[in-house]
Amino acid sequence: MVSSALSPTPGLPEAGLTRYRVEHETHYAYAAAVSQSWQLARLTPRALPWQRLLAAQIEVEPTPEERRDAMDGFGNLVTHFSLYGPHRTLVVRSRCRVEVGARPVPAAALDGPWEDVREAVRGCHGRPMSEDDLAAAALTEPTRLLPLPAAAYRYALPSLAAGRPWLEALLDLMHRIHADFEFDAEATTVTTSVDEVLVQRRGVCQDFAHLMLACLRGHGLPARYVSGYLLTDPPPGQARLMGVDATHAWVAAYSPAHGWVEFDPTNDQVADTRYITLAWGSDFSDVVPLRGVIVGSGGQSLDVSVSVIPE
Repeated sequence: MVSSALSPTPGLPEAGLTRYRVEHETHYAYAAAVSQSWQLARLTPRALPWQRLLAAQIEVEPTPEERRDAMDGFGNLVTHFSLYGPHRTLVVRSRCRVEVGARPVPAAALDGPWEDVREAVRGCHGRPMSEDDLAAAALTEPTRLLPLPAAAYRYALPSLAAGRPWLEALLDLMHRIHADFEFDAEATTVTTSVDEVLVQRRGVCQDFAHLMLACLRGHGLPARYVSGYLLTDPPPGQARLMGVDATHAWVAAYSPAHGWVEFDPTNDQVADTRYITLAWGSDFSDVVPLRGVIVGSGGQSLDVSVSVIPE
């Protein structure tokens, strides 16, 4: 068994924080013995201005022969591990404790037309581009998983009316996706395209996040895919949120005036203290919690369980 632990993240005030314990277990069972396995795990929550990581531990069975931690190009912590002996199962357990505070509230008074955001990240305003502007500009491009279909561009048009304020436009797009599409855990797979989701009008959080990303990037607006955990069973008196017993997905969109603002089209709300950020990237392929390559034959079964427990 291999484990890793991290020290608490400094810098957050104690007041107004919500503390969680998260337990995430992935269990592979192979029909025939696997002789070798190389895996990448993105299972350590990020340290952010509004999120403090108190402790994190990753346990692997069987014990890997090699293991190291490294940051990827998006600043996510990735645990690399390799197994070289025969094994019929692979179990990866992640346990962490985090505190989540309030994210910065976007000020509507600072909002300008959404076209200004598009032009700013293109460097068309004549002002020096900040580091955040440059990083955001890369997230307007298509990817293999998100080729920016014409149908998504057309779907976004009613929200992105000419001259409409950026925040108002993105909130409207989020509201429309939530209203127009039905959450259905059986309707799609991890390879379902945005075009298919637009036809079926149903899917899961990954599908709705990809759709919103395609809508925004198709119009030149930077946005990234965010993976994390969501408290779906809220305190008494609050509505239960839609998610799955695994990681949740939502969207962070960038404006020079507001920075990164997080939108959850699955639940029709801006992210709050119930959202625990695990990783982010250009699409789902950049944030897969556990992925790898095995040498062996036969089928496999996969079981994933996640518990988000308020303390």
